[in-house]
Amino acid sequence: MRPLPTSAIGFRPEFLDFHRGIRVGNLEENERITRILKLGLEARYGQGFVTERWGRGVFWHWIAFLPRANREAKPLSFHVSFGCSKFFISVDTEEKIFQCGLQIERGYVKAPRTFRACELRRDWDWHRLIKGLRPGSAIERELRRLVRREGFSLYAGSWETENARFSKKNFPGVVQVRRLLAAAPKNHWAGFQLYFPMTEEEVLGSTGVDLVESMLAVFHEVTPLMNLTMQTKLKEG
Repeated sequence: MRPLPTSAIGFRPEFLDFHRGIRVGNLEENERITRILKLGLEARYGQGFVTERWGRGVFWHWIAFLPRANREAKPLSFHVSFGCSKFFISVDTEEKIFQCGLQIERGYVKAPRTFRACELRRDWDWHRLIKGLRPGSAIERELRRLVRREGFSLYAGSWETENARFSKKNFPGVVQVRRLLAAAPKNHWAGFQLYFPMTEEEVLGSTGVDLVESMLAVFHEVTPLMNLTMQTKLKEG
């Protein structure tokens, strides 16, 4: 598993479209961010990754990468990716923000009959996140480092919830984050995101190679927290 050489990367800033999403269609292989990041992650950690996405056609709104070994280690949920911690990138076309970081999903506590696979099960990584959201924990230390020192943003709650975003200025602490997650309606999909935000101006002022390197650097920064929530661990080299 080898990363794509820097000289071969054809990704361009305009492929992060703040009106339509992340462009993945009608591109050469060396221009696709899905292939570039997957190769980079597999080379860094020496294991396979699964690519997930939300969207269709030429532009996708959300793309995620999760360690295949962590999914396969789950006795109940080895056939789905919902229960796995994952790296993600997304373009928020309403807020005009590019997001890159870590996502952990809860799914439904009680799923509709047609969405049984999306129901929270006891082997999901979500439970390790919730258990670790307590004062003095390793997860608290990582959140404080990333949000207060490194400038990451945090989302916690139902995907339909407003005012669920936090930054250095209003970081509520792990006890409140845990309460917010617990309060998410059981019949709604909920989740936790820790991401580094970039504005449209910042994205378009960068080169494609710079953006790829920044994404991989963000994934590196959130890996310690990700490891605290997974059954398997990511090790570099």
